[in-house]
Amino acid sequence: MKLYDNEFTNGEITVNYDPNKCIHAEICAKGLSEVFRTTVIPWIHMDGADSKTIIEQVKKCPSGALSFCYNKELAAVK
Repeated sequence: MKLYDNEFTNGEITVNYDPNKCIHAEICAKGLSEVFRTTVIPWIHMDGADSKTIIEQVKKCPSGALSFCYNKELAAVK
């Protein structure tokens, strides 16, 4: 799901994209094309892989244009 222009979430994690930092090395798309799609809008499809796989690919971004954070879980009130 897309939250803001450059913020995407699957409920568990949120991936942020900073286009000002991107050097277009395409490591994200070459390594995980199911999530980082260069020809489709929105280009980050968070349902394309599990959170662990997405995190591993985000960490490979050479420019730091991609980052992630874990979403806080809401505690259920009983």
